[in-house]
Amino acid sequence: MNKKHSLSRRSFLLRGAAAVGAAAIPTIVPSSVFGATAPSNRLSMGMIGMGLMMGGHLNGMLGRDDVQVVAVCDVIREKREGAKRRVEERYAERTASGNYSGCAAYNEYERVCERPDIDAVFVVTPDHWHALCSLAAMRTGKHVYCQKPMTLTIREGRIMSDTAKQYGVTFQVGSQQRSEQAFRKACEIVRNGWIGKVHTIYTGLGSFAPPATLPEQPIPDGFDYDRWLGPTPYYPYNEERVKGNYGGGWRRFWEYGSRKNGDWGAHHFDIIQWALGMDDSGPVEFVPKGYRGVEYQTHYYADGTRVLRDHPDRKGHMIRFIGTQGEVSVSRGGRIDSTPGRLTKAPLLPSEVHLYESRNHEGNWIDCIRSGKTPICPAEIGHRTATICHLSGIAERLGRPIRWDPLEEKILNDKEAERWIDRPRRAPYVL
Repeated sequence: MNKKHSLSRRSFLLRGAAAVGAAAIPTIVPSSVFGATAPSNRLSMGMIGMGLMMGGHLNGMLGRDDVQVVAVCDVIREKREGAKRRVEERYAERTASGNYSGCAAYNEYERVCERPDIDAVFVVTPDHWHALCSLAAMRTGKHVYCQKPMTLTIREGRIMSDTAKQYGVTFQVGSQQRSEQAFRKACEIVRNGWIGKVHTIYTGLGSFAPPATLPEQPIPDGFDYDRWLGPTPYYPYNEERVKGNYGGGWRRFWEYGSRKNGDWGAHHFDIIQWALGMDDSGPVEFVPKGYRGVEYQTHYYADGTRVLRDHPDRKGHMIRFIGTQGEVSVSRGGRIDSTPGRLTKAPLLPSEVHLYESRNHEGNWIDCIRSGKTPICPAEIGHRTATICHLSGIAERLGRPIRWDPLEEKILNDKEAERWIDRPRRAPYVL
């Protein structure tokens, strides 16, 4: 096992010291809770952001005997206390006594990151908190699983990727479509030239209602609203601004992300990058819908390949790749179609491009923490994909094309647009 990435004896021993600051952690955990996994080989996990998207991650971690969830964190008291009960009840079911009290609940993510007994964290907050939480965790040597899109701004992404390398941590971005067989197969079909030179790609992101000015409402008891806003501008509380759901919620608002480009775009643009072999680069031009009659938001790669958002001719799929000799379309649920049809079942030759295979996105991250290998979607890949989301949003907000140099990571010949590489941050929530 790579010493840099392994669970150290020091880390295990420090857990006893950390219990002074988190008294709920039992001195001895019954072996029945975690099966045959030795304590020295068990990952101690903290979960930051106990909203809608964390549910599946928490379930996944509670189902593993090589992981122990020891801390949950949320700025809403009801959510963090509910998550604490869920963890302890789940672990209690595995004990002979039916009792377990080993999970701390925090309002501040800093209290999770400062604990030396915690090996790794999930960051599943709204986008505007991803960088602060992830950087704090990495700087204390913790491995990070960060939901997509990885960042709120392009500058955050560069800092996060560089920090992951500097501290030697295992960082996985939650672009889980890379761990689905159908998406990998579609990308291999493209990468190996089975449909010729790809020139046009359609992808569907959908739409949100436009941002709105909302009336002020009373802040609910137990909700640290100032901390929820964090580095973003202050707006009076309204439940529509903060709720998380598939109909919009906080994702409707530019303050907290790039709207649909940062929502579904973070998934589909990521697969397009993978298929085109552009994980270390990206497009060179972004044109917003409506500019001089442009019907669909479009971005272009240097070789002329174009990606059109929400074009109706996707043949019912999430992504459609069109090449000079055929096409392949793919969606979640294992749906994949091609022309010629035989491509989806054809095996790869040993000499052809075989892409990274992961069958479980969370499991891949944990395996890589233990092995020291690179996960399927590390910080640099997440940063490059998020950059596409952000530049698409900048072009939309300014109403004009943006030229981008992916090598230098600079917006070209547009001083106003350059300012959106990063955003002002409300004190004291600064990088």
